[in-house]
Amino acid sequence: MKLSFVAAGFAAVLLASAAAQAQLPPLNFDQAAYITCKEAHAMNPEARKALAVYLAEHAARRRGVIIPDGPMGTQLAHLVRGGCTLSPDAYLFTVIDRAILAEQSRLPKRQ
Repeated sequence: MKLSFVAAGFAAVLLASAAAQAQLPPLNFDQAAYITCKEAHAMNPEARKALAVYLAEHAARRRGVIIPDGPMGTQLAHLVRGGCTLSPDAYLFTVIDRAILAEQSRLPKRQ
């Protein structure tokens, strides 16, 4: 009986640890680049937004463009959301990069 309580407690600690890890954004690009849309969706909204902005800024620098606020930024967000809806197992960075590539000609160039 005591062993089952210990096992249940250990399982609860593991689940809490996994849930806490799902809430934290990664610490560097190498970790962030391999987060899937499904994993990002499991994060809390603030962490997910911070991750998406970080990845979008990285992809925009790589493509030589700037992601503006306003309607164009919203358009990119809709493309990313649609891409993640269609392919939840895709890496979030790939979806963001492809959305930027699709809209690259309409985005302001980096100085």
